[in-house]
Amino acid sequence: MYTPPSFQVVDITDVHRTMHEARSATLITATHEGLVGTMLPVVVDESEGSMGTIYAHVARANPQWKLTPTGEAMAIFAGAQAYVSPSWYVTKHERGEAVPTWNYVAVHAYGSAEFFDHADRLRKVVTRLTDVHERSGKDRWAVSDAPADFIKTEL
Repeated sequence: MYTPPSFQVVDITDVHRTMHEARSATLITATHEGLVGTMLPVVVDESEGSMGTIYAHVARANPQWKLTPTGEAMAIFAGAQAYVSPSWYVTKHERGEAVPTWNYVAVHAYGSAEFFDHADRLRKVVTRLTDVHERSGKDRWAVSDAPADFIKTEL
C-alpha cells in the first residue's frame, strides 16, 4: 500500500488499536491457482510473535484454507474512511487549486498463513473469536451453549 511518509503510523500500539477496532480483515493469499481473498472476523494477539498474531476462522466450504500459499499472506484491516471534497480547501476558493481525495485508515499486515483443521486447536480459535466478538452483546452466545455433537460436526 502506498503511504506518503507524513501519513504513516509506525507506533505498533496504534497499529494494533486500528486492527482491534476493525474487528475483521480481508485475508489474501497467493496460491498456484491465483489470488484468493476472504473477509473474516479476527482476533489479534499482540503477545505472540514479534508484531502479534492474527487468528481467524475460514469456513470448511471455503477453498482458501485448502490452497497452499506460495508466499506471505496479507490481511487488510479497514478503518474509518471518507471522501474529501476540494470545496473544503481554502486554496480552492482562493485560486481554484484543489483536487478531491480520500481520507482513510488501513493496516496491511503481512506474514505466513497457517491453515489447519485439528478439532481441538480449531475449537480454541473459534471459542476465542466468539468470546471476543460476543463481548459487547447483551445476550452473549458461547460455543459451549450449543450441543457438543453439533459443535463437533461443525468443527
